[in-house]
Order: sequence, then structure tokens, then C-alpha cells
Amino acid sequence: MEFKVRSKDMSYKIFVINPGSTSTKLSLFEDRKEVYSTAVVHDAQELLSFPHINDQLGYRMNVIKEFLKKNNIELSDVDAIVGRGGSVHPVPSGVFEVDRELLEDTRNIVGGMIHPSCLGVQLGRELQKEYGGRLFMVDPICVDEYIPEARFTGIRGVRRKSIGHALNLKGTLHHHCELLGIEYEENNFIACHIDGGISVTAHRKGQMIDGSNACGGDGAFTPTRIGSIAVTDLLDYLEAGHSIADTRLLCAGKGGFVNHFGSNDGDELKAKILAGDEYANLIWQSFIYNIAKQIGAMSTVLKGDVHSIVLTGRYVRFGDIIEKLTEATEWIAPVHVYQGELEHQAMANGAYKVLTGKITPLDYHTEVVRLREAHKFYE
Repeated sequence: MEFKVRSKDMSYKIFVINPGSTSTKLSLFEDRKEVYSTAVVHDAQELLSFPHINDQLGYRMNVIKEFLKKNNIELSDVDAIVGRGGSVHPVPSGVFEVDRELLEDTRNIVGGMIHPSCLGVQLGRELQKEYGGRLFMVDPICVDEYIPEARFTGIRGVRRKSIGHALNLKGTLHHHCELLGIEYEENNFIACHIDGGISVTAHRKGQMIDGSNACGGDGAFTPTRIGSIAVTDLLDYLEAGHSIADTRLLCAGKGGFVNHFGSNDGDELKAKILAGDEYANLIWQSFIYNIAKQIGAMSTVLKGDVHSIVLTGRYVRFGDIIEKLTEATEWIAPVHVYQGELEHQAMANGAYKVLTGKITPLDYHTEVVRLREAHKFYE
């Protein structure tokens, strides 16, 4: 396949697509500079009308095209499109050029986690058909770099899965290292994505060696997820008449704040607390407590050798979360905070490195087979 070659005085044009539960975030980059960014909000009831997440593809595609037309954004000269990576087979961290196999595995959700991210590369392919350019995926939700000790459970044949916010975690850590003038591959970090879902992860010399399964009912409970509970308590909950399907939704979508208060809106919960709601305050404090406990656990994974603790995600906009997590964990390492997310920058940077020849994109099939062979002992 032939690709366009840019002259030295021309910048690369990179379009980023990041589907979420109620919006599709879009960014346009020239080289590493973000020149336009927005979130196209979708009607929640409209999305609920689609039987399967893949059925939303046409609806979201039409909304994106209307947005491009309304804002006079031209993609005919786009060099690369980057779609958020969904639940494919476990892969190492990196940039992947999207091929037929990767696209089919995304569409079939072979990793088992139904999440809007599975629409990222599918939407990217539709745009690529019309406008051209290369299509990439960067650090999907199933990046797997766990060490052997982190994989086993007490049930033979059932192992822990690496599912989480690798894109934002790794992107934020690379940004953090760039600011400090240090190398990600030469240091150890604890990185926490704190949002509707929460990932608390240990990074050793450039690899995410352990962490909480952000979508599987693991780790701290979150605004939308139940977190870790005793299996016997879960069985009691099921025996009380709750269905498996409804209980599964508690793991990603209807647990946490949603289950306690009917909303995952942190501002609404804080308003309850300010109004004197003692129960709301107790849940909020427990929320922070459990994140701190997970950070402590990851410090043992790294044997106390931690350069920095990095907090990111939308919920670190709340000052008391930063204050209490710092108070509880700064004895481990200095705490650094990056509000919001750096997912789009991470996606664009990955594409830019490929376009400029700094790296070669990974081949999806090769990496899946390699990891499967390496991990077959742990299955």
C-alpha cells in the first residue's frame, strides 16, 4: 500500500475518534498540536434504542458527518485516523495499524467487554473509506503486560484479566516523564485513572505489570462500578432474586454511586454532602479510602521502589480527593495530578511517531499469537 509523503514544511493531519457512553469525542491534530476538539453529545434514550453496541455505528457516523459539515472540517487530506481501541484479544502496549483481522475482532468483541470503545476503529474505518489516510489503534482497553504472579486466582483455569484505561494511564505517564525530563522505561510508577471507572496500576520500567480490572468488579468501587466484594456476598445477592444479567451491569454501569444514589454525577453527590447528607458523605469518604488502599497494594507490587504516584481522570478536579489521597499515600512517593484525560494526545502522538518514521506499527495478528504462546502456561 502506498502512503502520502509530506514535505518537511508540511504538517501531518491526524483525526482522532473516541466513543463514550453518551458522546463521541473528536480531535483534529496537526503533528502533535491539537487544533480542534469537541464532544458530540448523543441522546441517551436514542442510544438505548439500539439492541447491541455495534448497532450504534450508523447513528454515530451520521452525527460525526453532520458535525464535520457544520464546522467546515475537511478530511480529504487527512494523513491518519486513530480510533479508540476496544475489547480485542490481549495485546502489548503500542500502535497498531488496523487491518481486517483487528477490525473483525473489534466488531465481534472477542475480549468479552462490551464498551463504546469497540466503535472507535469501526468509525475510523468508515471515515477511511471516504477520505483515505492510514488507520491506527493505540493502547486499547485490553493491553496486557501483567507479570505471571499477577495472573493467577484460586480457581484453576480462571485468571485475572488486564482490562482498564491503558490509553490514558500510559499517555499521562509519558507526558509526566516528558515534563520531568525522565524516562518512562527507566522508572517505576503508580498511575490511577479516576473517573466513572477507576484503574489503579503498577508500572515497572515501561510495562504495566499489575492493576485492577476496571470493568470486572475489581478494586475500588467507582461512580458506576461495584468494585471488589466477597464472592459469598455476591452469591447471597443473586440468591435474593437478582438476575445474573442485572448483576453483571453492576460491574460496569449501574454499580457504585449509580446504585446508591441513581446518578454517577460527582457534582450532584458533592451537593448532597454540602446540604448535610451524612450517608452521601460516608459513601464519598469510602470511595476515596478504597482508592488509597489500592494505591498501597500497588506499592507492594513495586516493592516500595516508586518514583511518582500519578492521578488523572475527571474526578481529580475535586480538591478533597487530591488532598486525602496525597495524605494517605505521599509516604510512598510524591503525588502528581493531571486533571482530565490525555487520551487524544496519546492517540495522536502514536500516529505521529509512525508517520514520521520514529516507530513501526505493531502487527495485530503477530502480537496476539506471541502473547497467547507466552501466556499458555497461565491459562
